[in-house]
Amino acid sequence: MSHSEAIAPRAQESADLPLVVGGHVLASRLIVGTGKYATYEEMARCLEASGTDCVTVAVRRERLVNTAGENILDHLDASRYALLPNTAGCYSAADAVRVARLGRELLRDMGSRSSEWVKLEVLGDTKTLLPDPVGTLTATEQLVADGFAVLVYTSDDPVIARRLKDLGAASVMPAGSPIGSGQGLLNPNNLRICLEYLKDGDPTYPVIVDAGVGTASDVAEVMELGADGVLLNTAIAHAQDPVRMAGAMRAACLAGRLAFLAGRIPRRLYATASSPDEGRIARPS
Repeated sequence: MSHSEAIAPRAQESADLPLVVGGHVLASRLIVGTGKYATYEEMARCLEASGTDCVTVAVRRERLVNTAGENILDHLDASRYALLPNTAGCYSAADAVRVARLGRELLRDMGSRSSEWVKLEVLGDTKTLLPDPVGTLTATEQLVADGFAVLVYTSDDPVIARRLKDLGAASVMPAGSPIGSGQGLLNPNNLRICLEYLKDGDPTYPVIVDAGVGTASDVAEVMELGADGVLLNTAIAHAQDPVRMAGAMRAACLAGRLAFLAGRIPRRLYATASSPDEGRIARPS
């Protein structure tokens, strides 16, 4: 075991209790996607390096099998990872509901421990990949009524976020910036308001930032604001060294969470001496 690997578990233990979302207990607050990797072998190494215990999988039929005829589900250990099916690529509420139900059946067939939840995406267009707010609200309502624990991707609009929670979403997941853009957290103030609205009277309600992070400092910033977790994919899969980046994301998620729990010092306009004034040498005249 390397020195960094030995540090990470101790840091997690000293942070706080595990994340609970959709009825599942997650030791890691980092949820990692499974798309865009050069090979499934590289994906497996990145998942290991990230320390995640929850991975999200697009369940549309054309995304399950690669050009070599390999099924991604054959490369994921359902006894090790909580598999979170997602409705990526859906542009209507009806399509997203259908894909979510397909994902539930696939995971049941695999004997997965996580067949009753879904990461919901209802996209507005192919250029921005921003969520369709009306379709997202409609699909959330239908899937909650169908017995799903819905983790719902949305914009950083606090009003929409609160309505999604009111509909019964197990977790509201505002975007840091557009999917795959790597722009980081574009509007931290909106995210602060989302956190305030969603946790008002319910401080344990899980809020996970989904999409847009580009590097480890983005993850740390999100966690320092008080988000309960981060969901990412492209920032690892398209890094120059994906495995090393996965390790960086793991460390940043832990560090950001610890910093939030510790509480940062106030920002001040002027300097504050770290040494006491008593006994100091007189300033020359």
